[in-house]
Amino acid sequence: MPALSLRHKLTAAALALASVALLQASAVADRLPPAKSSRTISLQENGSLRLTSKHEFTLNEHGRASGTIPGSIYVHLTITSTSRVSAEVNIYPPHGSVTGEATASYHRGSQTATFQGTIAIVRGSGTYAHAHGSGISFSGTIRRSDDAITVHLGGRVSV
Repeated sequence: MPALSLRHKLTAAALALASVALLQASAVADRLPPAKSSRTISLQENGSLRLTSKHEFTLNEHGRASGTIPGSIYVHLTITSTSRVSAEVNIYPPHGSVTGEATASYHRGSQTATFQGTIAIVRGSGTYAHAHGSGISFSGTIRRSDDAITVHLGGRVSV
């Protein structure tokens, strides 16, 4: 049997190492959890919140959300001009969280102020780690006597 050249020996060694690496990668992949497929839900949330703190033109509110993703809800609503607001909305259902960023028009009345615009879901955690969506309706009222707000969210969200 003829002796193998150095080139053939190196090629055989490289193939053997590649085979071992492929077997190890396959074993690791077998232990990983299966990928979750995305599904779309119709989000309908309502929240009644009370003022927890106020800093300049930002109202920090806390309450309960009821609807598709019930849980604690926190809203940081900033009046950015006489006709616009922006907000960060955080909902904490069991086993995760959902965060959205909103902009809306703002109309001040004698007893209440109203806002209406859209919110985009920008991140989530736990069960909602892959949550995303945009163009979701965002509306509500601010009671001027105590700055308590109601908030409504509605639209399609991928989770």
